[in-house]
Amino acid sequence: RRHRLPATTVREAQESPLFANHRLQRKLPLEAIQVVLEELRKNGNLEWLDKNKTSFLIMWRRPEEWGKLIYQWVSKNGLTNSVFTLYELASGDDTENEEFHGLDETMLLRALQALQQEHKAEIITLDDGRGVKFF
Repeated sequence: RRHRLPATTVREAQESPLFANHRLQRKLPLEAIQVVLEELRKNGNLEWLDKNKTSFLIMWRRPEEWGKLIYQWVSKNGLTNSVFTLYELASGDDTENEEFHGLDETMLLRALQALQQEHKAEIITLDDGRGVKFF
């Protein structure tokens, strides 16, 4: 969570500060990283992105939790019935102080899909990409 590590590969993770201490020149072996990642998957905080289990998506919050945070912001600011681009939500000036600011697009889409299932939002296609309308 602290390093905001979204989708990555096992090899990249091995070099990240999560599993490597470059000052001590030590890193966790790949087998041990696989054990940690599999435990995260069992707890619902990781999803493998391929069958070989080489790339993964870390979810320090589940999509439903992110959706709830986003919708709370929308409601708090009176922005229901408004349309936003995905960029505005994840990187816009208005969300700069929000926890979901800088959220990986894959996770943002999953959060919005969760809101869509609750009939609180609708993902739409815009000329320059995707957006969302909140209800």
